[in-house]
Amino acid sequence: MRTIVATDLDRTLIYSAAALALDMPDDDAPRLLTVEVHESRPQSYVTETAGGLIAELAAHPDAFFVPTTTRTRKQYRRINFPGPVPRYAICANGGQLLVDGRTDYDWNASVRAALAAECAPLAEVRDHLRRAAGRDWLLKEREAEGLFTYLVVERDLMPDTWPKELADWAGPRGWTVSLQGRKLYAVPRPLTKSAAVAEIARRTGADTVLAAGDSLLDADLLLAADLGWRPGHGELAAAGWQAPHVTALAGQGVRCGEEILRALLRHASAGPAR
Repeated sequence: MRTIVATDLDRTLIYSAAALALDMPDDDAPRLLTVEVHESRPQSYVTETAGGLIAELAAHPDAFFVPTTTRTRKQYRRINFPGPVPRYAICANGGQLLVDGRTDYDWNASVRAALAAECAPLAEVRDHLRRAAGRDWLLKEREAEGLFTYLVVERDLMPDTWPKELADWAGPRGWTVSLQGRKLYAVPRPLTKSAAVAEIARRTGADTVLAAGDSLLDADLLLAADLGWRPGHGELAAAGWQAPHVTALAGQGVRCGEEILRALLRHASAGPAR
């Protein structure tokens, strides 16, 4: 029996300094391990305990540890986890599949064909975002891998109603909207992490999928899994999102990453979920 352990990265397993949420005296804070460096500066962290759990999960004989992220391939490759390099990784919210670190171009081509058939073009969505976003709160506008787009915004200045207004415009065009921290994502509806995980399950013959994530872009992944976990912070927690087979954890911040990893390891060899 083989298990896929598909987990989101940012604010699920790894945390920026701003997202650590260490609500405790400094002398009680956990020791941290840097897992990402960008432009010669530490960028993302896990606790040392979580680093050991990741290494154990990556070396598990009955499980495939699959990092599953909205990051681009370039952004993902900045991450250096302890333990063996995962054989599979999912980037660009399911649009890019890496096998032994190399891009599976056939998978990417099939994804792009589906988007072209079902969704408004990326250029149309980017143009709308540029025109509709307020200049006083828009910091950056970016596209990712030619598949989706996102804005970096000043949350305190952005009108609370704007994400819903954008979602109402994007929905009929086949796009979804997700607000995560200072980033507001516009993503084609067929571009999903769950579709890429299903492809890995087909290739490996895995009979169980375990998943973890914190954002709206992780909802399809959690719903498609046999068992799932979400932290007590993030977009899903704020919305009170639930599913019968998904455990809503109370923990928040970097320590919740440990809690998620322990749960994934505990179930990795347990056979098909019931």
